[in-house]
Amino acid sequence: MMPRHLHHSTRKGDLGLRELVAMGVGGMIGGGIFSILGLGVRIAGTGVVVALGIGGAVAMFAAYSYARLSSTFPTDGASYTYISRAFPEYPSFGSVTGWTVILGYMGTLSLYAFTFGAYAGDLIGFGGNPAVRMVLSSSILLLLLAVNLGGARLTGASEDIVVYTKIAILALFGIAGLVATRDTLIVPIPDQGIGTIFIAGALIFVAYEGFQLIANAVEETDDPARNVPRGMYTSVVVVTLIYVVLAYVAISALSVDQLIAAKEYALAAAAQPVLGEAGTILVGLAAILATSSAVNSTLFGASRMMAEMGSDRVMPSSFATRATSGAPKTALVTLTVVGLGFSLAGSLEVIASFSSLTFLVVSLAVSVANMRLRQRTGATSWVVATGITLMAATITLLIWYLASHQPGNLAFVALLYIAAFAAQQLFARHLRSQAPSDG
Repeated sequence: MMPRHLHHSTRKGDLGLRELVAMGVGGMIGGGIFSILGLGVRIAGTGVVVALGIGGAVAMFAAYSYARLSSTFPTDGASYTYISRAFPEYPSFGSVTGWTVILGYMGTLSLYAFTFGAYAGDLIGFGGNPAVRMVLSSSILLLLLAVNLGGARLTGASEDIVVYTKIAILALFGIAGLVATRDTLIVPIPDQGIGTIFIAGALIFVAYEGFQLIANAVEETDDPARNVPRGMYTSVVVVTLIYVVLAYVAISALSVDQLIAAKEYALAAAAQPVLGEAGTILVGLAAILATSSAVNSTLFGASRMMAEMGSDRVMPSSFATRATSGAPKTALVTLTVVGLGFSLAGSLEVIASFSSLTFLVVSLAVSVANMRLRQRTGATSWVVATGITLMAATITLLIWYLASHQPGNLAFVALLYIAAFAAQQLFARHLRSQAPSDG
């Protein structure tokens, strides 16, 4: 089924540029740099700094296509809408993409909740206790579900406070770290080989996926044609700078082996020799704020996309049901419940692999859609083509790495994709069977 008529709303939305940047930064600096820095170091060694820079570059090319398309088709459907418009002769393309993106958002919710539980448990003296982590992970998801049910204004205001506080904390750590390690700063040479920095960049791409959430809030944004692109570009630049500086401080403060051993606590471990015990607590606090804001912004953006798809009947229409606040309540509850299940059952590495691969594939599909619609979006062909090439190469390397080193994880990811496709096909068949009674 084709999307309903799209139009540009002239009403003043609840979200301005400040809220959009907070949403983008909040969605990116979530589980990313805190939970998967150790994974990146294990693959690329000191080259993880370069890997994070490459990830930021890929994200910026993806943001270009999202910005162009969101300005042309200003609806909360985002990826699903863009691909439906680019391939009207293949209506299932947009539907399958939409279902896959939502599953990806559920994966990132679980990543952020997992990281929140790990760091919060460590701060209160229960680090490494899986039961405590599970309770804390569940609590943050349920708390922010309640916040999101309060509507866009409440969600945006809470995101502002949390995101800008965590930026201040991370900036303090970054500056203090550069000063404290000035005698031990090293050159981030790709000591594990050039190819590993691209593989590491692919595996930790989930750390950059949050900018896409801005496109899911376009209908509740003030002056979206101006603010949505600016919000995307600004948030990607800010986050890339923060990631590169923090990773540089980490590899200068600790050895590669020490960072690998620290696993999801790698950044907190790097803070200890820089600022002492206070540094570990400071990074732990930043991690709690970061993962909270990432859950908040992901729930907001993903639920709007589900509501749009529900309105277009490519997902159950109940997902379009709104609370009195205007929030899509059924979509929010569904995201929370499934994200909670992933968080309780999945491992960090599986979640990161699935989420990164999903958003790389979706970003590639959106870039292809932008190329096909470039006459309407006004996109510059060589910019889009460069992004497509980078994304395709990165996806290929990530699949090769998973097949060679983690075949079990790759098989699990493949099963999730098959499940998303099967669910979409079953729902589409159900709609076709109901068509006569609708007429």
